[in-house]
Amino acid sequence: MAAVSIRAVRKNFGSTQVIRGVDIDIADGEFCVLVGPSGCGKSTLLRMIAGLEEITDGEVSIGGKVVNRVAPKQRDIAMVFQNYALYPHMTVRDNMSFALMLAKQSKSEIEAHVAKAANILGLTVLLDRYPRQLSGGQRQRVAMGRAIVRDPQVFLFDEPLSNLDAKLRVQMRTEIKELHQRLKTTSIYVTHDQIEAMTMADKIVVMKDGVVEQIGDPLTLYDQPNNVFVAGFIGSPAMNMIPGTARSSGGTVEVEFDGGVRLPMPISARASDGQRVLYGMRPEHCLLDGGAGFPAEVVVVEPTGADTQLYCRFNGQELTSLARDRVSCRAGDRISLKPDLARAHLFDAESGVRLVA
Repeated sequence: MAAVSIRAVRKNFGSTQVIRGVDIDIADGEFCVLVGPSGCGKSTLLRMIAGLEEITDGEVSIGGKVVNRVAPKQRDIAMVFQNYALYPHMTVRDNMSFALMLAKQSKSEIEAHVAKAANILGLTVLLDRYPRQLSGGQRQRVAMGRAIVRDPQVFLFDEPLSNLDAKLRVQMRTEIKELHQRLKTTSIYVTHDQIEAMTMADKIVVMKDGVVEQIGDPLTLYDQPNNVFVAGFIGSPAMNMIPGTARSSGGTVEVEFDGGVRLPMPISARASDGQRVLYGMRPEHCLLDGGAGFPAEVVVVEPTGADTQLYCRFNGQELTSLARDRVSCRAGDRISLKPDLARAHLFDAESGVRLVA
């Protein structure tokens, strides 16, 4: 195991900047997830850590050693790819043992490593099968087994679950997390799926356009997003963002919305009189209430059993409310959605930065 340090790393493809000065510290044994929309640079950054892409500027260190000029095979890392990258003419056993054979390990050592990894991943009965005889989930387990047998300092995962169906993705992310808890090997995992990031990570790195927007544990990012992008990207359904203007009157600051609706400021926020703002509310903090709130029209009701999602419209803008109890609302009803002031947020409309008291 080893810590990974990324310092002022940049990557250019010709005149195009893909990574724009990234700094990340990943502790020994930590499970770090790089998350962001397609094209944000997360896979390119992972490939630079692996040595598959040249670093334009900056340093990558693994275990305290700068590896910019170190060949991929000498970095003591193992990578699990999106498309499994298995040799179709080799059995599961041979796929898992191939790297060890190239390293000229003894037959007994290879057999011991493969047997241990197969036992961990439930592959023992599949060792003599070929990739074409396996399901997608089984192929992904083989790809992970091939990484495990090498006992690397760092595991790198490049969107390993994106080819699987929804049910299998849930199962496999649980298995990967359990595997990390058993092996305690430093892991860096790339995904565009924020649910994967929230459920698997010790640390999340949110990226956009080659820049790190925020780094933190899942609940910190969820409860204290630095800006509008992080607030909207982390969490499903996404945070509601309602444009308004801060109004100060008699020492009290409220937020005024189109139509003359005024609501109190979130408890932890501050803004100047006349400042254009975005009022942010998580759907579960947007409460169905008979009192003062956003007067909204119910558009769609989605009962899921455990809770009910209400898709509503206020001043032509969609609002989502997540009710933990069952509700009797129907499409077309007029309701009041009241923000939980202790958990609501305020963002500057121009910069997108969260406004904190």
